[in-house]
Amino acid sequence: MIYFIGNILYGVYVESYGNEADGITWWVSRQTVSILHSFGYDSGTRPVDMDPKVALLNGSDTVVNMFEGCNGINIMILFMAFIVAFPGKRKDMLRFIPAGFLFIHLANLGRIILLYWVAETKPDYMYFTHKYLFTAIIYGAIFILWAIWVTRFSELKVKSSF
Repeated sequence: MIYFIGNILYGVYVESYGNEADGITWWVSRQTVSILHSFGYDSGTRPVDMDPKVALLNGSDTVVNMFEGCNGINIMILFMAFIVAFPGKRKDMLRFIPAGFLFIHLANLGRIILLYWVAETKPDYMYFTHKYLFTAIIYGAIFILWAIWVTRFSELKVKSSF
């Protein structure tokens, strides 16, 4: 139910922006650019005309486009739904969910930065890296967080052989 409601609310939020990128996607893209600057890239952002995307730039050239699916919110909703599905102590949930959100956000920033680098230096690998490699890494990280929750904090603890 959390996943269903979370996605509906998030969908309404995104749709409220029409043909412009939503505020969370802009926030994540600006953080990405700040990190890229620290690595010496001449990066920036600009809106994509009549499209709800943010262009990540190198100088004036578009390297990659970000849309709402790139900002990590959908994966955070999925993570929270997993945690709520295996309830634990409220105090533990109130710590674990925000910590998980922070972990997911930082991992996602790393993913976007690496995709930017791949697009700049190895464009032939961009499709595979974006579609398969980083998708597997992000979902694998969510699975590990969920496994930690289930084996250590959930009231429905599952015996683990770890």
